[in-house]
Amino acid sequence: MYKRIRKLREDNDLLQKNLAEYLNCSQVAYSRYELGTRDIPTEVLIALSKFYNVSTDYILGLKDEKN
Repeated sequence: MYKRIRKLREDNDLLQKNLAEYLNCSQVAYSRYELGTRDIPTEVLIALSKFYNVSTDYILGLKDEKN
């Protein structure tokens, strides 16, 4: 899942600080989500799903289809 949120961010030409602002967290906290050193809270997972217009199952790696 951690690689997927990084790939989604990079595919959309965004910086970690852009997502951190959207999620109302620090860039360091967001970086830790991508590195897998910090668990992604459910509300953040849902927010990322809505932001990228993909399913939470896609982010979690349960499905390969984005929707």
